[in-house]
Amino acid sequence: MNGADTAFVLVSASLVMLMTPGLAFFYGGMVRVKSALNMLIMSFISLGIMGVLWVLYGYSLAFGPDTGGVIGNLDFIGLKGIGPESLTEEGGIPVLAFVVFQMMFAILTPALMSGALADRVKFGSWALFIALWGTVVYFPVAHWVWADGGWLAELDVIDFAGGTAVHINAGVGALAAALVVGKRIGFPKEPMRPHNLPLVVLGAALLWFGWFGFNAGSELAVDGTTANMALNTQLATGAAVLGWLVYERLRHGACTTLGAASGAVAGLVAITPSGADVNAMGALAIGVVAGLVCSWAVSLKYKLGYDDSLDVVGVHLVGGVIGTLMVGFLAVDGVGGAGQFGKQAIGAFSVMVFSFAVSWLLAKLIQVTIGFRADEDDETAGVDRAFHAETAYDFSAVGGSSRSRAGSGADRDAAQAARDKKVDA
Repeated sequence: MNGADTAFVLVSASLVMLMTPGLAFFYGGMVRVKSALNMLIMSFISLGIMGVLWVLYGYSLAFGPDTGGVIGNLDFIGLKGIGPESLTEEGGIPVLAFVVFQMMFAILTPALMSGALADRVKFGSWALFIALWGTVVYFPVAHWVWADGGWLAELDVIDFAGGTAVHINAGVGALAAALVVGKRIGFPKEPMRPHNLPLVVLGAALLWFGWFGFNAGSELAVDGTTANMALNTQLATGAAVLGWLVYERLRHGACTTLGAASGAVAGLVAITPSGADVNAMGALAIGVVAGLVCSWAVSLKYKLGYDDSLDVVGVHLVGGVIGTLMVGFLAVDGVGGAGQFGKQAIGAFSVMVFSFAVSWLLAKLIQVTIGFRADEDDETAGVDRAFHAETAYDFSAVGGSSRSRAGSGADRDAAQAARDKKVDA
């Protein structure tokens, strides 16, 4: 066993785990106050559901011995036959270290989709959706891309850390589910602004921090490729922030905090599949293009008429496609060219077609059976109260004189009801 590589992979797994609560903060600050807790738990619940499924059968389906290039078998169900002394064939790290590292990818990917469905879905239905989606969409696609014998891996499609398996997969799956569920009440006429931008920036910062484990950790060793990926992760992300803000300034006349945070995520997404195979200048190019194009792409929901609440499609799907395709031409060491670009296109669009079709069917199945969309009254009042019996902020002590605070219980209840009505609006 290589102790240094093993320690690096375990630390990287911890960084990737941090990305899920980081995503929860990022999304949680972007929604209206009446949905803040629901948005947090929609990400957080994936830590439980997908972690358990990964050990039960997900790892075996994704990385078990190949069956036809499309799925693993069940040799490793319940991690059967994998012990503390089992080492990977490629290097001296325990298989269990690889299992926990890849588990964090399986957890994060369905959580990414939650932003497209903010404010309007039943929590129980969401939990069922991600369990099914992980089983029939994520586990097979992860096998295609990363497993020995997976058909995209055999085609030599470049996806170092998840442009296709994670971001394109989640982005197009989110689009399919959003089309089934439908638009939020009031969209697009009513303003639906973020309720807590500092929380958004905190979430983006945690994502940026954790993404070094996500990207550099995918080398599963400490070497030059690891360093190159870490450097390119920082360069592309910074360039994407600048690209997004330039577009905002030219188009809307201001550089927004939300734009800077969204640009950072777009750059992180785009460099994920490509960063290990490009040089610093390539990373800068990918970052700038991602910032500019994703900033434009988030407005497509208004033109095309779909309600992607928190721009999962515009950032993750579009950013994933940008990084996956651009590496086809920008890859160094003689890899890049028209032939590689063609392979990248096959990888990107095959995942898009498969994920969209199956995600739509899953969402539709849930909608016609137990119901995916929240009731109109629950959506209007706020899904925090409807599904969690909680609110993100307690306003009961806000405002009023000492005399009014000493008033009757009925007076206080009436005042609180009025405040709650105002907050919900």
